[in-house]
Amino acid sequence: MGKLWPAFEVSVRDAADADLVLAAADDYSPTAVEEVEHDGALRIFFSTTESRDRAVVALRDRFTLTRIDVDDEDWARRGHGDLSPVVVGRVTVYPVSPAHPAHLDPIDIVIPPSMGFGTGHHATTRLCLAALQSLDLRGKSVLDVGTGSGLLAIAAVKLGAAIAVGTDDDADAIHAASENVALNRVTTVNLVVSDVMKEPLPTADVVVANLTGALIVRAASRLVAAMKPGGVLILSGVLANERDDILRAFANQTVIDLVQEDEWLGFTLESDR
Repeated sequence: MGKLWPAFEVSVRDAADADLVLAAADDYSPTAVEEVEHDGALRIFFSTTESRDRAVVALRDRFTLTRIDVDDEDWARRGHGDLSPVVVGRVTVYPVSPAHPAHLDPIDIVIPPSMGFGTGHHATTRLCLAALQSLDLRGKSVLDVGTGSGLLAIAAVKLGAAIAVGTDDDADAIHAASENVALNRVTTVNLVVSDVMKEPLPTADVVVANLTGALIVRAASRLVAAMKPGGVLILSGVLANERDDILRAFANQTVIDLVQEDEWLGFTLESDR
């Protein structure tokens, strides 16, 4: 049996109801969302049992919730056959098994499926990949806050960045990212276990934060401080109804792009320094 990922299953009536659940769960740092096989339900995953249980206690009076634990290896076996390559601009992300890596072109990336960490199939990851490609990364430093699988840090280097640093408060995420860095044969990605709300962030020319709307707002001053003068900040993991919260939190930065995919937003901001 592989690692068990704590989650809860919640019944939802429609897309608007699902948005309410996702927004309510946002404060408890969910790591992934999956539509379950039977109609009208979502599974929302967390990195720890404690964060899942806190969310359940806070939300059980508003929604019908069931605690579950999902085997990562079982999810990967089921998901691998269902996941097709993700193409975003010049980047293609393949869910290829580490035992059978494909021949990699310069901007082809292999991220084996895992329930805990992103494979590129979520809209927020695609928004970040597109935003990275809108910039000239040649010779630049990139910081990927909440790196998860390491996908965005790996992509940044393959797109020309001189170095990328990925941080995450989950040691399992950093372990998974390290395996993906080795699998993709990139040598200028450094990975660090670090909590964005506790430890100071390293500075970079481009900072990427694919987190949650609530966490981005709380960490706004830290994310801004991580940008070098003249730097760029890419944000995602933000629901459309959180747009104004983000704009208020980063009121002193210049919005150079704002893109929406489904209910998710991606922001590209320019440093005011």
